[in-house]
Amino acid sequence: MDIKKGLVLKLFEAAHIQRWNDKLRPVDLPELDKQSHKMIIAYLLGKMEEKENEIPWIDIIEGGIFELLQRIVLTDLKPQIYYKIQEDEDKYRKLNEWVYRQLQSIIEPLGGEFCDKFKNYFIVKDDTLSKRILSAAHFYATKLEFNIIERANPSGYEINEIRERIDKRLEEYYDLNGMKDLILYSKYKNFIDLCGELRFQIRWSTTPRVPKTSVLGHMLIVAILSYLFSCQLNACDKRRINNYFTGLFHDLPEVLTRDIVSPIKRSIRGLSILIKNYEQEEMKDKVYDLLDKDWKADIKIFTKDEFKNLVTINNKVVRKNCDEIDRDFNSDEYNPRDGWLIKAIDELAAFVEAYMSCKHGLIATELEKAKNDFKNYYDGKVLCGINFGSLYADFD
Repeated sequence: MDIKKGLVLKLFEAAHIQRWNDKLRPVDLPELDKQSHKMIIAYLLGKMEEKENEIPWIDIIEGGIFELLQRIVLTDLKPQIYYKIQEDEDKYRKLNEWVYRQLQSIIEPLGGEFCDKFKNYFIVKDDTLSKRILSAAHFYATKLEFNIIERANPSGYEINEIRERIDKRLEEYYDLNGMKDLILYSKYKNFIDLCGELRFQIRWSTTPRVPKTSVLGHMLIVAILSYLFSCQLNACDKRRINNYFTGLFHDLPEVLTRDIVSPIKRSIRGLSILIKNYEQEEMKDKVYDLLDKDWKADIKIFTKDEFKNLVTINNKVVRKNCDEIDRDFNSDEYNPRDGWLIKAIDELAAFVEAYMSCKHGLIATELEKAKNDFKNYYDGKVLCGINFGSLYADFD
């Protein structure tokens, strides 16, 4: 498996895609943000379902990646038409064969196994738990977006029909424990709503950029690349899962503090530590109480120690370097997580945000400096077994 520039840029295309573009929208609703929110909801549904069933987290993660890539290609297809095609097995197969051809050159470096999984995911019609969780999360995230649209178009064309259609699809998943709990307990809905507010926080907020990316969308980019790089390292399943969800939640505290740019954090000695401590105080007061105790510890690790390499030995969380994890702790029993790798991917995502804006002609001084600083820092650098220097050089 090898991650190339083409794949990274393809993922960022979802930030250009505007949803509900035939309706009056009070805010932008990019596809990237929707997909990120969907995966956060899928995590919550999966954790609730985990009380009674073994959850295929790898299938959920990979299914989310496949669905995002498919959506990027089929962006111009209205949902009603897509679902109509889906009902015709032959037409749906041909449609997905065409989708694969559009993506083939950028996903082939990920290896034959990944490509086969991608093709089979849409060809094989099965009602697995992972697909049901992803589908329920999809419609729930769509419903949250529709609530915004409906307020701006209270008596608009098709508004009643769209509401009824979404509600009907959601009813198909009420057998899932998580869907029941979302209806019964407001704290879970509040957690999802809180995470969703990150779509309104734009990164590099003082600098004009194209495309604009939100903190919510950025988190999904980091999550997907964290997972794919973990696969490249032949990481164990638990390590891949931890790396993905750390990427997905690593900036969650910013919903309470806003996206504070690195230069400000570095401007005063000790300020970054002060900000980090304040984030955790706010998380304790306003977020952790919305979570079940069974997975509160996971969210704490995803958001508090997100850039530390961690393993669990005899029920104690300890730090290890990348080589130690690869050599001695690359096993599910140690619950490993590569914080250093996630930090490097977080910075890679920031680099690409600056790179894309400059390529589109918005060349702000801050973006040029950040782009060059990241590139120079990672020049020739291999971190956690990944040749980041080579990947950065690919952007020349």
